[in-house]
Amino acid sequence: MDFNRDQTQDAVAEAAVGLLDRAASQSADALWSTLHSAGLVSLALPERFGGDGLGIGAVTTLLTEIGRRAADAPALATLGFGVLPLLAMADDEVLDAMLGQVEEGAVLTAALNEPGAPFTTSPATTAAAEGDSLVISGSKVGVPYADQAFRILVPTDAGVVLVAPEAPGVTLTRTPTSSGAPEFAVRFDGVSVPKSQLLQAELRVLHRHALACMAAQADGLLSGAMALTAAHIGTRQQFGKPLATFQAVAQEIADVYVTSRTLHVAALSAAWRLGEGLPADDDLDVVAYWLATEVPAAMQVCHHLHGGLGVDVTYPMHRYSSQAKDLARLVGGSSLRLDLLGARCTSN
Repeated sequence: MDFNRDQTQDAVAEAAVGLLDRAASQSADALWSTLHSAGLVSLALPERFGGDGLGIGAVTTLLTEIGRRAADAPALATLGFGVLPLLAMADDEVLDAMLGQVEEGAVLTAALNEPGAPFTTSPATTAAAEGDSLVISGSKVGVPYADQAFRILVPTDAGVVLVAPEAPGVTLTRTPTSSGAPEFAVRFDGVSVPKSQLLQAELRVLHRHALACMAAQADGLLSGAMALTAAHIGTRQQFGKPLATFQAVAQEIADVYVTSRTLHVAALSAAWRLGEGLPADDDLDVVAYWLATEVPAAMQVCHHLHGGLGVDVTYPMHRYSSQAKDLARLVGGSSLRLDLLGARCTSN
């Protein structure tokens, strides 16, 4: 495996860095519009939709750079939870309907979690056949940008179904997040959708792409937080010396560096294997555990090394830690991810 970016990924990173350095402080809606205007939203779209036909490597490169600046935009939801899974799961008719909207700037998202059951492979949400329709009933939680989405990918007992959030019977209830990003509990009460909206692929395909993209964004978040912290301790002085020259401080930032590099390699490995069509579940379970367990702890160290400045809302550190906390929760938390990783280890 070659961990170096190829020329295409370098070009994506360069374009993203230049744009985000100018626009990272924009609102989520404004930044999404800027990303769309720059053609970065269309990276993975087939050429017939005006895209570049690039794969998961380009998308994860973009998400990492977005995370590195703790920028707020529905890129993870649209590209990681929507576009990439659709390309792997949907037929041409569905792709024509969905991806054409994304090219116009539409948002997609997925309902990955049910109450008490994150990333469940046995959804309690049902899809009952009635003639040419499916009737969806059940509840989902932690659905990002559901109010803005053109469609939500909804896992059910029959498979993943595309549902419009404004469809009769769909109820959205906004729920709190650490970062303040929009997230919703979604209730489906007898929601009728055409059978053509049922994707003909297993739920794990959606989960794999979502996890790989969440890991990529978390990689950027921790890298950005570490760089911010290193700059602070390199310039902040105590007793006439930079904080970084004190052994205890150097040891703590070194621990953050080890966590960051491990996450980076694990995220790259998972995305690469997925992009190459190789078995990726082992890598994804490892990186999901690392995201849920080690990233929040490393963020806490970064806050600690900043002292009081780390909790100042006018300073950017809180953006990194709050977004990382949201990702750790969405992925299921440390205990669940340890259980899943342990089960995989004992089954191999």
